[in-house]
Amino acid sequence: MHIAIGSDAKTELTDNVIQYLTCQGHQVTLFGALQTPASDRWVELAQETAAFVSTGKADRGILFCWSGTGVSTAANRIKGARAALCWNTEIARLARKWNDSNILCMALVDTQLDLAKAMIEVFLNTEFDEEGFNEAYKLDE
Repeated sequence: MHIAIGSDAKTELTDNVIQYLTCQGHQVTLFGALQTPASDRWVELAQETAAFVSTGKADRGILFCWSGTGVSTAANRIKGARAALCWNTEIARLARKWNDSNILCMALVDTQLDLAKAMIEVFLNTEFDEEGFNEAYKLDE
């Protein structure tokens, strides 16, 4: 799977997530401080990452900022981006299953590596339940 990853800071967590994904055989494209150390502008990197995903250049995206809120808000301004701020595996699963989210957002402030890996695995491996979504929102009527 091709995954776009952006962050406003290069941290031990982001480095380990990149290593984890590449060791799993995923192709990664980096944005923000992960690509250019001086690039810490969270709005721009979130929107660049979201545009990369929403145009089909990547299958999914992962974004980080201190709280995760800023990048999720900025990413969702891009047409076709469905960024979800997640804090546990169940929220990550539901973001994919019920909302067809294509960008996982996480906080740098308190997300531990084991939790990040678990959320990523769930996010990458959960399919969107289009039938259930349409039934819940009566979109076919």
